[in-house]
Amino acid sequence: MNDRKLRILLAKPGLDGHDRGIRVIATALRDAGMEVIYTGLRQTPESIVSAAIQEDVDAIGVSVLSGAHMTLFPAILEKLKENDAEDIALFGGGIVPNDEKEELEKMGVKKIFTPGAPLEQIVNFINEEVAANRPRRKLS
Repeated sequence: MNDRKLRILLAKPGLDGHDRGIRVIATALRDAGMEVIYTGLRQTPESIVSAAIQEDVDAIGVSVLSGAHMTLFPAILEKLKENDAEDIALFGGGIVPNDEKEELEKMGVKKIFTPGAPLEQIVNFINEEVAANRPRRKLS
């Protein structure tokens, strides 16, 4: 059994400069007892996945408000695959139309939260879905 706290990496990929929402989520996750690593603004899919692997996280959460979600989420999924790290759950939020939300979830994004999603819903998702499938690898 894995007794360590859930480790969640939060990032803002692309050129989107608005990070108020992700900072609120970071605080809610910390208040719920999780370890949170926030990589900041303007991250690339490569830098996000690299940091996730280095930090041995259970999940990556990204916020995309720029409209580039159909490019950025698949790019992160591809980088996870290339690095044999598909066991790291990817979830996110942003302004995503319902049909594109469904398409992203079919691609492998575990959950997309839209603006106004209750913080409790995000915390519960991580506690229920991510914790049940957390990565089993160890850092050497």
